[in-house]
Formats: sequence, C-alpha cells, structure tokens
Amino acid sequence: MQFHLTLNLKERVWHDSIPNTKWEHLGNVKLLILMRVSICLLQPRYPRDLTVLIVSFLLFQGLLWFFHSLLLSSLRRIRTMLGLRTWPRVVTFYMLYLNFQSGKALFTTVRELVENGLDSAESIGEFPVIEVTIEEISRSCYNSTIDDDNEKLLDKSSLGIKVEEPIAAKFMKGGSFYRVTCKDNGRGIPRDAIPDIFGRVSIRKKYGMKQTRGKSGVGGAKMVSVWSKMSTGVPVEIYTGIKNQKYRTSCSLDVDIHRNKPIVHSLNLIKSEDGDDWHGASMITVVIKGNYGSEILEYMRQMAVITPYAEFKFEYIAADENGGVKKSYPRIIEKMPPIPVETKYHPSAVDSYFIIPSLIGQTSNQNLLQFLLHEFVKINKTQALKLIGKMGPGVTSKTQVNSLTFPQIARMHELFQQTQFDDPSGNCLSPLGESEFGLGIYKVLHPEVVTTYTAKRDQAYQGHPFIVEAGASVGGDELKQGLNIFRFANRVPLLFEQDADVVTTTSIRESSKWNRYKINEDRDKVGVFVNIVSTKIPFKGTGTEYIGDDISQIADAIKTCLEDCCKRLKKEIRRAEIESGLEFSRDETATFLLSWRRCLVKQKKKEMAIKGFLRIYFLNL
Repeated sequence: MQFHLTLNLKERVWHDSIPNTKWEHLGNVKLLILMRVSICLLQPRYPRDLTVLIVSFLLFQGLLWFFHSLLLSSLRRIRTMLGLRTWPRVVTFYMLYLNFQSGKALFTTVRELVENGLDSAESIGEFPVIEVTIEEISRSCYNSTIDDDNEKLLDKSSLGIKVEEPIAAKFMKGGSFYRVTCKDNGRGIPRDAIPDIFGRVSIRKKYGMKQTRGKSGVGGAKMVSVWSKMSTGVPVEIYTGIKNQKYRTSCSLDVDIHRNKPIVHSLNLIKSEDGDDWHGASMITVVIKGNYGSEILEYMRQMAVITPYAEFKFEYIAADENGGVKKSYPRIIEKMPPIPVETKYHPSAVDSYFIIPSLIGQTSNQNLLQFLLHEFVKINKTQALKLIGKMGPGVTSKTQVNSLTFPQIARMHELFQQTQFDDPSGNCLSPLGESEFGLGIYKVLHPEVVTTYTAKRDQAYQGHPFIVEAGASVGGDELKQGLNIFRFANRVPLLFEQDADVVTTTSIRESSKWNRYKINEDRDKVGVFVNIVSTKIPFKGTGTEYIGDDISQIADAIKTCLEDCCKRLKKEIRRAEIESGLEFSRDETATFLLSWRRCLVKQKKKEMAIKGFLRIYFLNL
C-alpha cells in the first residue's frame, strides 16, 4: 500500500492521492487522518515554515499516539482482569464486579448461591432446603491451604499438564478469609456441564420476558468462581448429584481469567449407596476474602419471610469460638407459588435495536406479517398491516424477514416505540399470594397485627407487566420503634440504598396519614412490606439494589396497595380493641358478681346467727 503526498508550496495547495482500494491496515488510515488534521490545523503562512509544520505534525502525532495507547492499555487491563474476550462483556461484568469490590463480596457470594439453590429446587417442584455455612479462616490456615494447592499444582506440572498458579489476595486491603458452603436439594448439575457453569463466563441477555430472581444475566456461580480466583486463588469444590442416578460427581476447579476457561483439578465419580436418593448441588464450597456483617443474617431472615415454603439453615463459625451464630427458619406452608412462565415480547418492551435481528434469526415465520403476529404479543392484524405500511417503500406483508435491511429494522423499532399497544397480560407472573405473604411475616417477625393485599389486576410499564403485593404490621419484638420498611423484587430482599427506593419514598409520603388508621408512627412498631414481581425490574444504580420512583405506574400501584393494607389494618386494630374491651367488661362483671355473692353469703350467715341466738335466748326463758 503506497501513500503519496504532494506539497505545492507556491500556490499553498495541499493534495493527496489515495489509491481506490479498500484500506485494510488501521495504521495507514490512522496516519492519513492524523496528517489531514495536522495540515488543516497547522498550515504555515510562508513556504519556509515547512520545518515548523513537520515538527508540529510529529508532536501532534506523538501526543495522539500516547493518549491512544493509554486508553487501549486501560481497557486491555480491565478485559484481562475480568477474563473477557469481547468488549460488550466488559460493561456488564464490571458492574457485577463492583458488588464484590465494594465490601459486599461475602454477602454477594451468599446471595448468589442461595438464589441458585432456590431456583434449582423450584424447577423440579421440590420444597427448597437451603443450608449456608460461613467459616472464618485464620491467616495461618489460609496459608496452609495455599501451600497444599501449590503442591498439587507442582505435581501436575511434573506430569506435563499446563496449570496456572493461584492469584494471591494482595490487591484487596482489609477483610478476612472465609469458607462458604451452600447446600440445596435442587436439580443437580450434569457432570459434563460443571466446568462451563462454574468456570466460563458467557453473557446472556440480562432480562428475557420472564420473571427471574437474577439481576445480572451472567450467572452467580461464575461470579463467585471469578472472585474466589482473584481474591484467594483457592479452587472451588463442587459435590452434586442428579435424582435417580447411581453416582455423584465431585469436582475441584478454578478459572483462567486471562483466557476465560475453566481449569479442572479433579473430576471424579462417586458411587451412591443403596437407598441414597439425595439430589442437588450440595457442597458448593468457595474460599473468598471479604467482610462479615449483619446484612447476611438479615438477608436470610427476610428471605424466610418472602419464601415461607422453604427451609433455611444458617451457621457462622468465627475464628473466635465465642463469636458464632446459628439460626434456622423452618418451612411454614406446604404450598409453592406456580413457576413463572416465559412469554413473547411486547412491542413496547423491545428497548434495544438488536432484539429484532435475534428474533428474526430464531423465527420459523418467514413473511413479515406472520412474524409480527406470532413473535410478539398484543399486535393484531390491523395494527400489523399499519406498521408494515409505515416501514417504507418496497416493504409488504409478504416481504421475507431475512431480507430486511438494517434501516428497515431500525424503522420497525422506531414504530414500536411510537405506536400505542394494549398492555401485556400478567399471567406469566408468579406473586407469592396474600395469605402466604401474611403467614411469612407473622411466623418470622411475630407482629401483633398483620394484613396483606395483592393488586387485583396486573399493570404494565414500557411493555412489561408487573404485580405489587404489600403488607403492613404493628407491634412485635423483632421490629424497632417507628417505621420499618422491607423491600422485595421478584421475591428477593433488597437491603441496600433504601432511602432512594420508590417503596421508601412512597411510605414516607404516606406517613402523614398513619393517624387516620389508628397507627402512631412515633410510638408503634410499624412494618411496611412491598414485593414487586415483573418480567423486568427497573433497578437504578450500579448495585441494582433499589427501584427509582420515576416510574409513575409502579409508585401509584404501591400507594394503592399500602392504602388498602392500612384500611384492613385499621379494622383489625378496631376489632382487637373491641375484643380487649369485652374481656375487660367480663372481668369487671365477674369480679362484681363474686363480691356480691360473698356479701350475700356473709349476710345469710349473719341472719342465721341472729335467728339461732334468738331461738336459744327465748328457749332459756
């Protein structure tokens, strides 16, 4: 590839001749752009200033090269640190990485493992049984663990197997080492799928049209494995089994974060004993660096409230023998809510241009009319024909969807956002239920009075259906004096960034009306519980821990549900007052009757005594 630059100093005209071929080398294009910009900015007033021009051009190119290299090196470090190969993965995974780096590493690990266990058990119709054990490890014990792993690596290296050394936890200041073990009774993991599930990061779409507990779309097991690798370097231990299989699988692995692939240290089959029908992904054990706080136990408590059909066991073993915690929450009800079902996209929910091409690649409907009618909900034939008519010339109802150009697909996406469609149905959602929600609150937090309310009809925002269920309680030893707010999203507790959440702002806004419901916010222990289920939770911030109050549909639905809860709570309080008043009246009446009877007895005895005295007196006369 040749590049010719002609400088006509007399006429002060600069020409460049470019071969009419496709540029394949980024360096040549970059050089061309730099020279053009330099020439436009630094044209000399006189021909003799050519030296100044050359020096200025070289200086300008050097500065651009420096900043360009700095930017590329920064991005490359992030990509290498996260073990990702494509740039779209960096943004999603870096947001997840913040949850680990911000001091919530231990909490995030427990949360991801617990929610994976719940999803696995519910998928096969089993009542979940989750056991979490956190053991604090002293530094000497951690060092011995690292030494044992290094010996295993050396043994493998001697056999010619290429291995990667564990990464020492030098970059994180503070924190302690913990061994986290989570057991469940879920579906179990197939033997061949274990390395990819725990050791390979693969990005899927964050939200499909389905109610899910997950927030990220990457997978909690992968996040935990990566953080374990980066903070301690100790391999993850997995022991799993599938129902009706005659063997169990034991695996030890970690992650090659530079190449985004698993490193399997051992993968063994263990024959199950006769009569052993256990199944699940039990004994998922990771060693991480983090900080233990009260939010972990609070998470388990609130999870027991919103999942009353599950059994939870939690144990914290401190390095100091006197600092341990052991807590259990038994199953309260024998009924599980239905499993959420996947539904097709609503046109207003197509918030990304790239969703349409992915649907085109998966559809079996070839012409455009059938594609609109069968791949989306709430599009009737009349609306589909109107949309096709607005897509531009050459597009008809019989146009093959595979032949649509990018401008035509962009026009379809634009029409989806501009057209008014009917709201989607909420039949695909799975709320907990009024009575189940109330039992969970009562059995775990033990309030004096509790009421719950579930919205009678589902609503929608931006093409996503949602249902709000709320609860209100008064009294109880588990709550503090004043307003206690409990927030849930898709039956998962939200513990952080409470002040900015729509539930908090709505509850505080309605707090001026508590008196009309016979509730004194300053004196009573008031509990407010709100659970939002939807195919997409509109989280705000990088931590995805709160829901903004900028969506009026959700804020209005929460307000309506809380008002109905408070009306019911007022009736319950009034009924309790009446019953307590009747009991008081009965006690007073019983006391009066008893006193009156005693008086009658005393009076009768007195009269009998007088009559007897008189009879004796007159007989003596």
